[in-house]
Amino acid sequence: MKDFSRQWMALSLLFLMLVKAWVMPLLYLDYELRRDYIIKNLCVNRNRPQLRCNGKCYLAKRLADSRKQEERQAEQSFMYSLLVQVAEGWDHPTLFQPPQTQVLDLPTPSYSYTASLVVSTAVDDIFHPPSVA
Repeated sequence: MKDFSRQWMALSLLFLMLVKAWVMPLLYLDYELRRDYIIKNLCVNRNRPQLRCNGKCYLAKRLADSRKQEERQAEQSFMYSLLVQVAEGWDHPTLFQPPQTQVLDLPTPSYSYTASLVVSTAVDDIFHPPSVA
């Protein structure tokens, strides 16, 4: 059941990404499929046939709206990522109060260490400066 929900989520995200990537071609396809309806009912210049707009004004308006929406979404996602980065950098839950620190006067620990190994002097006999006599 858990794998099915993951697959469903992955497929739905993939579908959403494909729809976002295919918005412009889908607008052109919509225009081509409904051209007659757009020319007769939705065209801004339908009362002036001498301009020969043929619904391209409607298509241009839809494309401009789509671009504006993409820009708004890009700006919102950028602002969201900035806010998330700032929020992740906060270590304290308070917004306006500086963190309060306390200084504790603890006694300094003292350590004593005695080596359990005895250093051999055999190395000192081998490595020494050459004698001049």
